[in-house]
Amino acid sequence: MFSRDLWSEIFHSIKSNKLRTFLTGFSVAWGIFILVLLLASVDGMKNGFTKQFGDDASNSIFISAWETTKAYGGFEKGRRIQLDNSDLDFIKKSFDGYYEYISPRYGKSVPISYKNETGTYSVRSISPDHWFIERTQIDKGRYINQNDIKNTLKVVVMGKVAAEELFKDEDPIGKDIILNGLSFKVIGIFSDDGNEREERNMYAPISTFQRLYGNTDHIDQITLTYNPDFNFAEAINFSNSLEKALKRRLVIAPDDQGAIYINNYAEGFSDLNNFTLVLSMISIGVGMLILIAGIVGIGNILVFIIKERTKEIGVRKALGAKPFDVIKLVLLESVFITSISGFIGMIFATSIVALISPILDTPAFANPSVDGVTVITSTIVLIVAGVLAGLIPAIKAARVKPIVALRAD
Repeated sequence: MFSRDLWSEIFHSIKSNKLRTFLTGFSVAWGIFILVLLLASVDGMKNGFTKQFGDDASNSIFISAWETTKAYGGFEKGRRIQLDNSDLDFIKKSFDGYYEYISPRYGKSVPISYKNETGTYSVRSISPDHWFIERTQIDKGRYINQNDIKNTLKVVVMGKVAAEELFKDEDPIGKDIILNGLSFKVIGIFSDDGNEREERNMYAPISTFQRLYGNTDHIDQITLTYNPDFNFAEAINFSNSLEKALKRRLVIAPDDQGAIYINNYAEGFSDLNNFTLVLSMISIGVGMLILIAGIVGIGNILVFIIKERTKEIGVRKALGAKPFDVIKLVLLESVFITSISGFIGMIFATSIVALISPILDTPAFANPSVDGVTVITSTIVLIVAGVLAGLIPAIKAARVKPIVALRAD
């Protein structure tokens, strides 16, 4: 296989058929090029979708309540459904082990001032688990903790943008702000890579806001993350069970789609996986069809070359060359042309992907790339393609009878 004479013959054959070899090699390179670009595009679409949810845990579930759209259980339609602390406790007790983190949300848009700076900001009152659900990054200070909840402390964690607007160049940590006429202490500054608008918000203890605003136990939204060991099907089944249980508890018709809204990220990611799987299969199919065209071209070239070298092959066999020696010569030439052409196409495609990847950064398309699995798979496909392209011509060459070959013109 590493014989110098053998490879000299292969290179001589390639040089003797430069144009045909180039055109056939180009079709193989083009097939791999298209395949890699299509798979990178699918990866970019998937990354874009994931990026849109990058500021929340990927296993998040958000529960909101609205008005009923159907009469049920003695109640007329149009009844406003209000979540409260008891609903949160109900989920904790009924679905222990099904969720990882859980937190209520109770929000208000309120005027906030510090010295001469004033603005209206959204304040979300939450529990400590919200940190892991929202994936908040604390830049300074700390987040809301259980002691703040227990003692209904008047403290806030400010978004980076809100802190810059109110405090300018001052360090906000430990300073007091006037929030809707009441003094709150700033205990932390957070940033959010997924959404800059979030950085204008503030977080406060849920117990503090519920006490200050009518001594209520109302909740606007319940957020949680499902058990990370769940697959997509289990996660979707969990949210369906959660919806049914809450509808029974709140006396809502089972088929009322407007009263309780549950947004489970698993559904979106499941649909995305199915969609990208279909796109990947289509991409592979298109790439393979182009590659097959190249394989057929290489096979035809080799058949033509063998026909031209029939007498030479006959002489070889008359001098004692075994059929395997002839097969090896043809297969190596086929694998060499296919592999080199394919690698050129692959390198060119990956270079383009690496070049444009930093430029393409949109909500729907982000950071397209080609993983190692794709490269390894493409390499294996190239080798197999080379073997398949040369197999029939090689067998045909091995079957040439010396006496017939020597008589050929």
